[in-house]
Amino acid sequence: MIRIINVVGARPNFMKMAPILAEMDAPGCFDPILVHTGQHYDDNMSGDFFRDLGLREPDVNLDVGSASHAVQTAEVMRRIEPVILERKPDVVLVVGDVNSTLAAALVSAKLHVPVAHVESGLRSFDRAMPEEINRIVTDVLSDYLFANDGDAAENLGREGIAPEKVHVVGDVMVDTLLMNLDRARTSGIRDRLGLVGDYAVLTLHRPSNVDDPAALREVLGALADLKEDLTIVFAIHPRTRKRIAEFGLQDVLEASGALTVDPLGYLDFLALQANARVILTDSGGIQEEAFTMGAPCVTLRDTTERMYTIEQGGNVLVGHNRARIVVEVRRVLKKGAERIAEPRRDRAGAAKKIVEILARHPTP
Repeated sequence: MIRIINVVGARPNFMKMAPILAEMDAPGCFDPILVHTGQHYDDNMSGDFFRDLGLREPDVNLDVGSASHAVQTAEVMRRIEPVILERKPDVVLVVGDVNSTLAAALVSAKLHVPVAHVESGLRSFDRAMPEEINRIVTDVLSDYLFANDGDAAENLGREGIAPEKVHVVGDVMVDTLLMNLDRARTSGIRDRLGLVGDYAVLTLHRPSNVDDPAALREVLGALADLKEDLTIVFAIHPRTRKRIAEFGLQDVLEASGALTVDPLGYLDFLALQANARVILTDSGGIQEEAFTMGAPCVTLRDTTERMYTIEQGGNVLVGHNRARIVVEVRRVLKKGAERIAEPRRDRAGAAKKIVEILARHPTP
């Protein structure tokens, strides 16, 4: 049996891990161990997603909690090292680009345990983003680099990664979306929120948007400018809510007319995205989900690691500029409901490919 420690820490990780773990849990050659670092630790940010995705309870929960990047990364390293030493895995598998991903990869590499990285090679080419540093370092440390597409593989090649380590497999987030979309459509979230007619969905959590009071004011101002155009459902990350209070922007938020809700479970949020006229976000994963479902996306960033969504016309970058946000949302509304009837499936099947490759352990 191949023993694999699978590490998750934050909401985006859960979606990426769910189809992989489902493949590994099927009778076969794997002894999969699920480790949750606790980087996202409250029930809204973690527990709901485990239930919605059918993820089993973690075998180990490190209960790290929130902290600065340095402290959180160090704490995950400190707590996961004894787990790896005790469990003696053949491979440690990490997903995405959060602090838990980097920390687990670094500890594993120093203990000479092979590292498998899912979503290797994604690059925004913006090192002001902490996630970009996490991606680059994790890829350098990895023995199996599972890339979503040829562009990601090319990025790895330019960085000197040996081609025999790189495997183009597709996108596990697409696997998860396709597995759950029918269930999501029965969630009833729109009725519970009283949504009638056109609406947009907004998420906001990156430091460039929420740690800068001027930037946050710009985004909230754009919501006010758009409140006569459509309802905006604002799923507020706890960190964003905290910053709004700290910066004295609660009145600005209330004046925006946005329908504010706490973070939603995976199925409820997927259902909202599936029927939204436009999605506004600074999340990489939500850009992918919007693109897969054919929902127009307005990304509140200056760069993206998912350039294909821009090149193929499903996404636009606006930063946190109030005027640009308004112009692009209204442009989408003016074009009409141009959505594909069925989600794009060309990037599906990644989880099965990943597990088949790992079944051929040892590493190349």
